[in-house]
Amino acid sequence: MNVISLANMILNLPFAALRAFEAVARHGSFSEAAEELGVGQSAVSQHVKALEEWLGHDLITRGPKRSLPTRDGARLALSIAEGLGHISEVCEDIRDKRRDDHTIVISCHPGFAFIWLFPRLMSFDRAHPEFAISITTDTGLRGVARAEADIAIRYGTGDFPGYTAIQLMPETLSPVCAPSLLNGSKPLRRIADLAFHTQIRDEFAPTTTDLPTWEYWARETGQSLPTPARIRSFAQSNMVVQSAIQGDGIAMGRSPLVMDALRDGRLVQPFSQTAQSPLNYWLVYPDDQRRARKIMLFLNWIITEARNQSRQHARLHSGRNRD
Repeated sequence: MNVISLANMILNLPFAALRAFEAVARHGSFSEAAEELGVGQSAVSQHVKALEEWLGHDLITRGPKRSLPTRDGARLALSIAEGLGHISEVCEDIRDKRRDDHTIVISCHPGFAFIWLFPRLMSFDRAHPEFAISITTDTGLRGVARAEADIAIRYGTGDFPGYTAIQLMPETLSPVCAPSLLNGSKPLRRIADLAFHTQIRDEFAPTTTDLPTWEYWARETGQSLPTPARIRSFAQSNMVVQSAIQGDGIAMGRSPLVMDALRDGRLVQPFSQTAQSPLNYWLVYPDDQRRARKIMLFLNWIITEARNQSRQHARLHSGRNRD
């Protein structure tokens, strides 16, 4: 194959479709691939369908629970994975050479970035104007990559081999809703009243068996959950919180993500039962960077912010208990 024909082939490759297909083949799931890529499930499905039409062969056998690659699909998925792995290594080398010592790159989940981190970054900027903060959002399912960030904020159990992990904040769980639901047409006063409302679910997927779901909260607090009137599910935590604030239903409130809304009255906790979450937020960074000045400055700042929120949470609960 000559250079011109090879160049034309590369230019014509549907790269977005190839990436989407590889994610589906690896996860065995269109929804999990969509979560990793940060797009809608329909977009992933359209990419895979377009790739199959472009090649003239089926690549995925779609099932009710799992979607698995065909024989040709498995060959293609392996080739894409190997190619992307090599590209990632080259990019890591290039980015490490170019990264400015005055830029701090933070990797975290989109929901945490929008709800918790973004509103607080201005205080870091005022305290350390010599540094620029760059945020890259991802689901965290691929672990921690040195090339992607200086520090990662991860949600899970704290198991990050080869990296230093410091607990940023623990998490408690309790249902939350807009104040209007407490005394609406179907007042929300007892656990049994959940049967008349929409249950909002967070379809996150950390790599652990224990998840902070509605069922987990009920089990930990000894409650019996009624069947809800309907269920709405979202793949991003910020959408879960926003839906609850809008009065669409009741969400399982994860304390770091709902604390600000509880403090200013956009959300309320209709029930007193609270459970300790099996997952926490962690600050994760390479072992050999623990003494880097910009790492230490950011760690000190964000840990202080987390402690301030924890104190506010304690005051909020003590005030409710007095009432």
